[in-house]
Amino acid sequence: MAQSAQWYVIHTYSGYENAVKTSIEKFVTGRHLEDMILRMEIPLEKVTEVTEGGGTKEVERKVFPGYVLVKMIMTDDTWHLVRNIRGVTGFVGSANKPIPLTEEEVLAMGMEKHEVVVRYQVGDTVRIVDGPLESFTGLVEAIEPEKNRVCVMVSMFGRETPVDLELDQVEIQS
Repeated sequence: MAQSAQWYVIHTYSGYENAVKTSIEKFVTGRHLEDMILRMEIPLEKVTEVTEGGGTKEVERKVFPGYVLVKMIMTDDTWHLVRNIRGVTGFVGSANKPIPLTEEEVLAMGMEKHEVVVRYQVGDTVRIVDGPLESFTGLVEAIEPEKNRVCVMVSMFGRETPVDLELDQVEIQS
């Protein structure tokens, strides 16, 4: 396929986000369009609400109520398929021309992550290459690739201090 998939925003009736997502998934599976419509997401955030009794509970809330994000290759067929799903009011963009999200928008929403190749391991000496502690060196204490975090023990003012950084903020000391 010469064209690559991009993220688009579908506008839905309020409260229809899950139904729209499920319907599109059924059509994709039924018509074998897995190579054209790749992913659908309803961005959610965890929010702590205070209950009437003064307690708290964690709930998931839609970040963009009335919208579903879809990663797809836009063709006349895929446009018509999505547009004609019950509950869909249209794509975000001009009349018949959906506008894809920019790479920055997709990353800001956390829809896709840049993969960072980690060339160091716990116990290695690394140099910090970005941030306020740039050029400091330290010992890797812990690596959490799923959270994009690394903990480095840095010596500051004669004391060992743990510093929490992103994986790409450090590199192996050569």
